[in-house]
Amino acid sequence: RSGDKETAAQIDSDAAASTLLVHDNLSALQPSKRPVSSRRRLISLCQIRIAFTTFITMRPLTEEETKTLFLKLSEYIGRSIERMINRTDERHSFRLLKDRVYYVSESSLKAAAPISRDHLLHFGTCIGKFTKSGKFRLHITALDYLAQYAMYKVWLKPNAEMSFLYGNNVLKSGMARITESIPQYAGVVVYNMSDIPLGFGVAAQTTDACRELEPTGNVVLHQADIGEYLRGLEDDVF
Repeated sequence: RSGDKETAAQIDSDAAASTLLVHDNLSALQPSKRPVSSRRRLISLCQIRIAFTTFITMRPLTEEETKTLFLKLSEYIGRSIERMINRTDERHSFRLLKDRVYYVSESSLKAAAPISRDHLLHFGTCIGKFTKSGKFRLHITALDYLAQYAMYKVWLKPNAEMSFLYGNNVLKSGMARITESIPQYAGVVVYNMSDIPLGFGVAAQTTDACRELEPTGNVVLHQADIGEYLRGLEDDVF
């Protein structure tokens, strides 16, 4: 809570500073003895808007945003969300930067507080982003935490790993093991036989239905996988 208070104080300070900055820029726009061109006025107004928004881009989540985020996380980790926040090593929280949500430790919050918002790219671990429609989509960067607290798991056969890492669904023929009592459409973390998390998805079938499923039937509907790191790089570079 002390970290939240310090962050809140920093936000208040930033807001006060932005108010002064806006006031100073508005003063500069007042009529003077020297004529000011319309273009210069427009540029100054744009600078005011940019200067103001840099102070408000990083912030805690609203109640509605928190609810949407927690509902999505609960599909994969259930009530372990509380364990994510009240960790034994250090308390963590979620922060919003533009449309992306970051999972941040208190020490990182304190370290980032003195950095001006126009120089701050991001900090913490990106959990996902809010879409334009207000829904929340988990990113592959959240995999480590989903795997740590996952309720439902599926293990792949070695010959099925590459297919999943290219963004394909998990078929019955590629499934080696599955957690008991998985409900349909629950969040599932996908592992290889060495217990290395490969990605996550949505259960296409219940555990019981999977036992009688044909080999080409879908077990897990693909959502994200670690192959995205390479595929994303390929798209950007090539």
